[in-house]
Amino acid sequence: MIHHSQLSDTELRSKIHSRKILLGGNKKLKIYGLLSCTSGKRMKRENRIFFMNEKEALQNNYRPCGHCMKVAYKTWKNLL
Repeated sequence: MIHHSQLSDTELRSKIHSRKILLGGNKKLKIYGLLSCTSGKRMKRENRIFFMNEKEALQNNYRPCGHCMKVAYKTWKNLL
């Protein structure tokens, strides 16, 4: 789990390009999703967090985004 505020723009691009960051999340709402998600792009930098994979996000008690990860969200919702 990497906080956006701890990364420079250059470091962030490098980690995304090298596939060390695959998912983004909102630390206040505890939601994770794809980096290309329009909902995720609107969040404030201080609330943004990054994950290497879906397993890491789930281990930190984040739920899938209902907008960009519909199948994972429905599966998560059915488990409640």
